[in-house]
Amino acid sequence: MLTPALDAVVQRIENAARQYGRPARLLAVSKRQPAAAVAALAAAGQRAFGENYVQEAQGKQAELRDPTLEWHLIGHLQSNKAATAAQAFDWVQTVDRAKLVPLLAAARPDERGPLNVLIQVNIDDEASKHGCRPEDAGALADAVAAAAPRLALRGLMAIPAPLEDMDRRRAAFARMKTLFDTLAASHPSMDTLSMGMSEDFDLAIAEGATMVRVGTALFGERAPRS
Repeated sequence: MLTPALDAVVQRIENAARQYGRPARLLAVSKRQPAAAVAALAAAGQRAFGENYVQEAQGKQAELRDPTLEWHLIGHLQSNKAATAAQAFDWVQTVDRAKLVPLLAAARPDERGPLNVLIQVNIDDEASKHGCRPEDAGALADAVAAAAPRLALRGLMAIPAPLEDMDRRRAAFARMKTLFDTLAASHPSMDTLSMGMSEDFDLAIAEGATMVRVGTALFGERAPRS
């Protein structure tokens, strides 16, 4: 049985999918949430969870011991954590520089199959955000694709600027979709465009998101990071 919060988010996603003809997956952003909260959502049927910090995710994985859950790294990946991330996660959504590609590929265990990779794009050119420049995404996509079969290039990820003007946010989503379509024309393995969060994922789906990352609407406000 869905929890009330999960049911409300799923309904929003399904409504947007029907309106715009674009189905989208839900990634539950569980950073700074206790393992018990993840377990409750998993029991309600949610299987994919996003974490910002490698060690925090490892702690939850050890506590939950549920091999059916799918874990995504959605926080900035430091080079010295790349090997651990390659072993701990099913997806890394934040590959933003070429240096990470051989580090992830070398550390990916054969028995885990390919690590699913999204390229993070800094679509609004924010100095405070990680992500490659849109014009650099093509070369990075080529590098990830060349690292098969250890890595699988699955698509793009972005965190547009949190502008109050929703039309401008929607324009950023549209630019991401254009970039995605351009790169997917030469990389047929690309099937995932991860963008949109609790307050704007409806607009992201309208512009082509296939995965939305939702935290607050599912779990409530996060505890401060200790």
